[in-house]
Amino acid sequence: MLTVSRMKSFLNLSPALSNNVTTPFSCCFHSEQSIILRKTSRNMHAAKILQTPNFLSRISVIHSLVNCAKPSDRNRIRSLHTEAASRSGEIHVIVGPMFAGKTTTLLRRIKLESSNGRNVAIIKSNKDTRYAVDSIVTHDGEKLPCWPLADLSSFRERLGPEAYNKLEVIGIDEAQFFGDLYEFCGKAADHDGKTIIVAGLDGDYLRRSFGSVLDIIPIADSVTKLTARCELCGECAFFTLRKTEETETELIAGAEVYMPVCRKHYVSGQVVKVAARTVIETQKVQCDSIL
Repeated sequence: MLTVSRMKSFLNLSPALSNNVTTPFSCCFHSEQSIILRKTSRNMHAAKILQTPNFLSRISVIHSLVNCAKPSDRNRIRSLHTEAASRSGEIHVIVGPMFAGKTTTLLRRIKLESSNGRNVAIIKSNKDTRYAVDSIVTHDGEKLPCWPLADLSSFRERLGPEAYNKLEVIGIDEAQFFGDLYEFCGKAADHDGKTIIVAGLDGDYLRRSFGSVLDIIPIADSVTKLTARCELCGECAFFTLRKTEETETELIAGAEVYMPVCRKHYVSGQVVKVAARTVIETQKVQCDSIL
């Protein structure tokens, strides 16, 4: 049972209450618009996430949750939960090596959402100017207009608040180039109710994490890992092999620099590159000594 003093403290959202593990309820905040109430007594855990324009003005919601054991309140709780869930968005991630069809898959899903009557927009990094500046273009030539941006945080301002509020689906291509990917996706899905579809490389040419793409996996609703076809044997390719000697992580190029390969040919390809580099350096030393 909640004492009167504890109830008052709870309704006043006292920090002391949320940190006191001996009380029947603990509470933590995810933002100004969401609150989680978790029942911790008697080894029972029940969480309800509510998003409201101003949760302080909705004490009736808290009262319903406090008394959620009463049968008369169950329908009320269900409706509140449904109301809150309807405001939340989604995050879907598409990853894979180069030439795996990530952009093609992204465009297909965006077109499907648009054909279903939803307002859509696509963002790409302004670093990618291989095929077009203000369009997303697949390696096969499929094309859609987009917003080329240096960072995602500027998107809402560029689009305008009114247009942003009407937007329902946001596609993000070449996501590995956006340093603020996690922050943008979290806010857009959790608080703005947007569906975010992200496409990008999960690893660089050294098979190391590339940008912030892997950081959003824990907050994603789904993750799709695509494969390409190994150019050397035709098997499934999971990795991207850089054919040139550049060592910078961000080197935007196409088939003239990169090729999709399987594990066997990624490893052997690295060995060949190291051997070739050794031969070239040895020949250079010999030439210098002769001269």
